[in-house]
Amino acid sequence: APGGAGGGAAAGGPGEVGLEEPKKMTREDWRKKKELEEQRKLGNAPAEVDEEGKDINPHIPQYISSVPWYIDPSKRPTLKHQRPQPEKQKQYSSSGDWYKRGVQEHAVATRYRKGACENCGALTHKKKDCMERPRKVGAKYTGMNIAPDEHVQPELMFDYDGKRDRWNGYNPEEHMKIVEEYAKVDLAKRTLKAQKLQEELASGKLEQVNSPRHQWGEEEPNSQTERDRNSEDEDEDKYADDIDMPGQNFDSKRRITVRNLRIREDIAKYLRNLDPNSAYYDPKTRAMRENPYANTGKNPDEVGYAGDNFVRYTGDTISMAQTQLFAWEAYDKGSEVHLQADPTKLELLYKSFKVKKEDFKAQQKESILEKYGGQEHLDTPPAELLLAQTEDYVEYSRHGTVIKGQEKAIACSKYEEDVKINNHTCIWGSYWKDGKWGYKCCHSFVKYSYCTGEAGKEIANTEASLLEEQPREEEHVTKPKTLMEIHQEKQKEKKKKKHKKNSNSDSEGEEKKKQEKLKKALNAEEARLLQVKEIMQLDERKRPYNSVYETREPTEEEMEAYRMKRQRPDDPMASFLGQ
Repeated sequence: APGGAGGGAAAGGPGEVGLEEPKKMTREDWRKKKELEEQRKLGNAPAEVDEEGKDINPHIPQYISSVPWYIDPSKRPTLKHQRPQPEKQKQYSSSGDWYKRGVQEHAVATRYRKGACENCGALTHKKKDCMERPRKVGAKYTGMNIAPDEHVQPELMFDYDGKRDRWNGYNPEEHMKIVEEYAKVDLAKRTLKAQKLQEELASGKLEQVNSPRHQWGEEEPNSQTERDRNSEDEDEDKYADDIDMPGQNFDSKRRITVRNLRIREDIAKYLRNLDPNSAYYDPKTRAMRENPYANTGKNPDEVGYAGDNFVRYTGDTISMAQTQLFAWEAYDKGSEVHLQADPTKLELLYKSFKVKKEDFKAQQKESILEKYGGQEHLDTPPAELLLAQTEDYVEYSRHGTVIKGQEKAIACSKYEEDVKINNHTCIWGSYWKDGKWGYKCCHSFVKYSYCTGEAGKEIANTEASLLEEQPREEEHVTKPKTLMEIHQEKQKEKKKKKHKKNSNSDSEGEEKKKQEKLKKALNAEEARLLQVKEIMQLDERKRPYNSVYETREPTEEEMEAYRMKRQRPDDPMASFLGQ
């Protein structure tokens, strides 16, 4: 019966844990368990896994890995009992949280609230903690002048680092007050110094700046500038002895700074780029040959350190490389020279080669100048004089022309002038004939053509004379007329005589012709006005030139069409013309 009762209690339900005593292990089970532990320690058997799927180190002793019965009666392998429990973990405030200072609450209640201060009506304190003057009749009974609730500061709880954060809650804008104070002191010093200079200038003690002694840099030992320097030195040295400069020895008498420690702001070579695939740092020689910023996209000229390879291009390295190159080229051409075997001979030969090369370049330059000229363009003043500063105010336009200054600005075109190309002695546009521009020196109408000189003029004149003589020769050379042609001419003359008799019919025909001519002139005038309108809508720099416009006297019909189409602003019916 007792055994049955105990068995029933042990198997009470599927969710309940049995409270029966653990069974005693046999010698065989104990031996197998020990062998399995040894195999796990040697790595021959897989390690135990806890409920989260993590491996349990087999070298952990049993008194640590065994789970107490009051934590997990199921006896599952786990290390959860050795880890910090979440219910016992403290909740710390974040690093940005701090007490709010100077916060004013503007929300004011209109009636008394239950549990508030009986004196002032605020909910954040009681009557005994009220800091307001005791009223004759409290706010609880009057319901008037209820004070606003004070801002309740949060209860902050920081961890080890948060308690030692000296800058937590600091407002950087507070430092601007110190900056403004120093700026006011500096302004006051400048004002006093300027006032002192004005007084000395008025009294005549201040030496004139434009004196010849001052212009050539010769100053008297007791001059005003020397006194200013001494006063500035005194101001700087006044507090020099009180300043503690770490890593420096400062002597205010001799103004010498001796640095006996390395600069604290410098960065180690291996810390400039933490990428393991960047430049290699050799710890034995403390050298980093390549640029650590090579793969970051930074310009090597803008970074503070670009590797130790720059040593290869300093000193006599470049000159030695040039000498070695000259030795190789000379050896290829038959000269027995060697940089290591006979360096003196190679150096002398290289010096003589450079001298001969410079002489050859100078002779070549002189021969070119003698042949083509242009020495005046090379005799320019040095760059120091060209870019020297001056007190003369000169104002320039966008195109480089002088607008205002000492010299009167000369109005000139922004385009290049007097540019003569292809051996021409005159510019393009110096010759005009039959609506065409050309060169005056050779009467050529083709732009960018080569100048032909007087021969071109003669050819152009002969071509023009031939064109004029051709119609004259055609007039002189007439073929003999046949009898049929003579008969036809006589018939035409008879018809002309008949037409003269019919004058009325001729006048009507002339009027029709005039109407047709006027109609054509009106159409041409309308086309011209449309073209003018399109041109006026274009930009000034894109409009065509008027140089090819045909210049002739207008006919009567064209003048009549111009008068009919002209717009008169004083005409009251001008607005109805386009309708």
